[in-house]
Amino acid sequence: MANIYSGRYTAEVEGDFVVFLIGMRINKPWLPWKWWPTFQSMTPMLKSLRADPAKGLLGAHLALVPGLGPSVIQYWRSVDDLDRFAKDAGDAHFPMQRWFNAKVGYVGDVGIWHETYIVRAGDYEAVYGNMPKVGLAAATSHVAVGNVGPWRHFAAAHRGPDGAPEQSAD
Repeated sequence: MANIYSGRYTAEVEGDFVVFLIGMRINKPWLPWKWWPTFQSMTPMLKSLRADPAKGLLGAHLALVPGLGPSVIQYWRSVDDLDRFAKDAGDAHFPMQRWFNAKVGYVGDVGIWHETYIVRAGDYEAVYGNMPKVGLAAATSHVAVGNVGPWRHFAAAHRGPDGAPEQSAD
């Protein structure tokens, strides 16, 4: 069982980072020879990335998204790192992408999707209360709220438009 951290925690990340969401949808479950290889392909990709931190993956979490299917939430150091991995013919993604395009294609049997978000330094909020290390905190630094910049001591409703804590009139 995962270790629960009582209290409030946040994630602390130096510099910009990328959130990459990727997944698949099994549109025709009776065609496992099309969706099963797609489903299985993420494990070797993540294994390759975790074995070499210089590739830029900070962390990843598997998820099952209702209405979509198997998905992965990934945190990357940069878009350049993500792009380099995707286009590297010697790495796990490139051959799978070629296989998918040749054998499955875009006729509707298997859906694939991804979204990429660039997060600028300090332009994020991560709050974890009485939780194990998850999400961004598991991928980067898991820090008690009292140990980071002052703006993270406040709930989102108490921050001004610039993200800084609103000053009280006291």
